[in-house]
Amino acid sequence: MATSNPFMPASAAAAASDGLDSIDYKNLPQPVKYEELHREVMMSLKPDLFEGLRFDLTKPLNNNFALSHSIFMGNTEVPTANGQIVKVPVGTYEFGANLVTNQGNLMLGRITTDGRLTGRVKYDISEMASLKTQFQMANEEGMSQGMFDVDLKGADWNGQVKVGTSQFYGANYFQSITPKLSMGGEIFYLAEQGRSGIGLAGRYATDKSVSTAQIANTGLVSLSYLQRVNEKVSLASEFMYNLNAREANASFGYDYMLRQCRLRGRIDTDGKIAAFLEERVNVGVTFLLSAEVDYPKKDYKFGFGMTVGE
Repeated sequence: MATSNPFMPASAAAAASDGLDSIDYKNLPQPVKYEELHREVMMSLKPDLFEGLRFDLTKPLNNNFALSHSIFMGNTEVPTANGQIVKVPVGTYEFGANLVTNQGNLMLGRITTDGRLTGRVKYDISEMASLKTQFQMANEEGMSQGMFDVDLKGADWNGQVKVGTSQFYGANYFQSITPKLSMGGEIFYLAEQGRSGIGLAGRYATDKSVSTAQIANTGLVSLSYLQRVNEKVSLASEFMYNLNAREANASFGYDYMLRQCRLRGRIDTDGKIAAFLEERVNVGVTFLLSAEVDYPKKDYKFGFGMTVGE
């Protein structure tokens, strides 16, 4: 028999008791993956910003296979010995092939004119397990890398085991505690550098908001919150604190969905302001505008582009 709380009104205590009793702990929903903990917030705070000109074309050949072509002309940032950033003009062409089966399995490949080859493969073994691998091969030393994942899922949990280059090993697990609350953790070991880490995270999601918290023994603390004002507008915020470096950073952003376009933007405590516009010109044709201003460093980045094909 539960004891009453003398500091809680009787009506509130009864409502809380009824809420806990109504939860079916044997039929909890499946949570998001641990690596997608902040996915809603990242959509608002970290759009795909770019500087220069970008053109993307996707040509479906049938229901399962498509080819893609991408052209980029802009600047790349190269760090110097004195810590300053030098912008070097670059221009690249990327060719890609996408294969997606009716069962959801996929193979993606990309190759660029500067010799960079990337690929990704996902194969579902069963409803509870899938295999994923992604790799990158480049001419630059230390830029070639790969990662192999085994994804596992149950009715109310998600798990993942990772093995990668540089002798990287990792695992994570995320469990639904209630229909709205999920919690989990991750571990990793980087044998080549003799480093290891452990992290814990929690996520509370409702129809109107998403709150997350994450902490790791590496000294990083992350808090995020997203509020859905209505069907078209979302507001997001993120706070990050590095215990070792005693550095903190906060970001605030918005995501505004209009009938023909989507506008996202953010401002942070480092003095950066960014905006990203996606305007739907026609069916399968999207016009892009990107802008980022770093006032302390007096660095300005502007870009425009077009995406053709779904």
